[in-house]
Amino acid sequence: MLVDNGVIGDSRVQKAARSAAAAGWDVVLLGRAPVGQPQSWRLGDAEVRLIPMPEPLARRRHEFRRAWLRHPLAYPPSGVAAHRTQAVKAWRADLAVRRAALTTAARGAGGGRPGGLPWVALRAEEKLSGLTRKWVGFRNRELTRARKGRKLDGPWDRAYTLFWQRLRGDGAWRRLEPGLWDYELAYGPVVDELAPDLIHANDFRMLGVGARAKIRAAAAGRRIALVWDAHEYLPGVQPWRDNARWLPGNVAHEREYVPYADATTTVSGGLADLLRDEHGLTERPAVVLNAPAVDELPTDPEEPVPDIRARCGLGPDTPLLVYSGVAAAKRGLGVLVEALPRLPDAHVALVVNKPASAYVRGLVTRADELGVADRLHVLPYVPHHQVVRFLGGAQVGVIPIQHWPNHEIALITKFFEYSHARLPLVVSDVRTMAETVRETGQGEVFRAEDVADFVRAVTAVLADPARYRAAYDRPGLLAGWTWEAQARVLDDVYSRLLPDAPARPTAPAPTPVEVGA
Repeated sequence: MLVDNGVIGDSRVQKAARSAAAAGWDVVLLGRAPVGQPQSWRLGDAEVRLIPMPEPLARRRHEFRRAWLRHPLAYPPSGVAAHRTQAVKAWRADLAVRRAALTTAARGAGGGRPGGLPWVALRAEEKLSGLTRKWVGFRNRELTRARKGRKLDGPWDRAYTLFWQRLRGDGAWRRLEPGLWDYELAYGPVVDELAPDLIHANDFRMLGVGARAKIRAAAAGRRIALVWDAHEYLPGVQPWRDNARWLPGNVAHEREYVPYADATTTVSGGLADLLRDEHGLTERPAVVLNAPAVDELPTDPEEPVPDIRARCGLGPDTPLLVYSGVAAAKRGLGVLVEALPRLPDAHVALVVNKPASAYVRGLVTRADELGVADRLHVLPYVPHHQVVRFLGGAQVGVIPIQHWPNHEIALITKFFEYSHARLPLVVSDVRTMAETVRETGQGEVFRAEDVADFVRAVTAVLADPARYRAAYDRPGLLAGWTWEAQARVLDDVYSRLLPDAPARPTAPAPTPVEVGA
């Protein structure tokens, strides 16, 4: 199993590895080490290995060149700027110690201020170090401007991208996004050494790594089955890097290697349909929802679970809205803050990945401007097996995400966590989630980024929360929204691709419930 991150924090990948190993498969999960040293641990019966991955190809050629015409006084992009900055700091630290020593000696001699040639020399050197610091700072700022001024998004870069697309088609990624080779050079030898029967490649970067390993194995007379787990619709992703080459390069890479996948899985029915049409797949990808693993939830009532209301300093009767997930502008969190003045009794808890991020600080500042800072509570994540019980202390689960292609086609992880916490929902009108909520009756839908409509939806839910909670009593609804149900789908995919694998025990399937796309 391959993933391009450090595994921790990727609940889908962790659940897939753990459940596959529990089903009897011999699972090795390869991820990327966040530091330069390899790491390993056990995840249930699965083995996790994190691989060091240098990224020299992620830097473009222009990042190694000096901007002689635009910023002739900038430092060269060789690392010398950091060296010079640190050297000046060390120099000035030494001068501070020498000043302290001369001052102490003067006091010990019964004099006042230090004097003499050593003091004059020190003062002169301090002035020189001050001028040097300003010069080094200026050249550093020029280097920063030079880097910001070259983002690969100008007319030349668009022409460069178009040229290679016309010349090499899907092979253009080798020029547009050469950093993908860094993943191949780190993961490829490890995969070859493991000699797997099946590779589960998570998302678009690992698809290429898995496909190339499959090709090498075939040349050696050995078969590898390749499963591609598509987490997002890549053409609809907001580029992760600020340049014109990233998205077309990664899309081309994905298109080149999709034909090597023996089976495809994905996170929603809507995305399954898109992938089938986009890549001309012969069969619709199997849908494996991002549902929580109920068997990992604590069953011991004595285990301490943080109380969301206690962390907010609230009593049991105060209306509490919760958002849990990544804090980013496209997640639409601003609407919760803007609505607070119109919801005078309500409080909002943001349970986010980076409570001290610039975006979150901006929300807190805005709440202060509106006079509602005392009703906005920013909290960190809790361990994944405590999430459902933690969120259950709120009254309303909010998902205010904005209209982006990938937001329209899937039920996100937090949707299922809110549901297992039996929270009434208030969700924006992104297609799949809005359709599901309207069908089940578990909440209200509002127009994305519309504060007035958000207030209307919240007011309706707070007026009769029991009505919305009753939707969770529908037979089979929550049973179908568990990872245990999704793991059976994944196990079926593996078993179909490896029919000669030893038989494994199967559990009865839950009652199917069809909702959403």
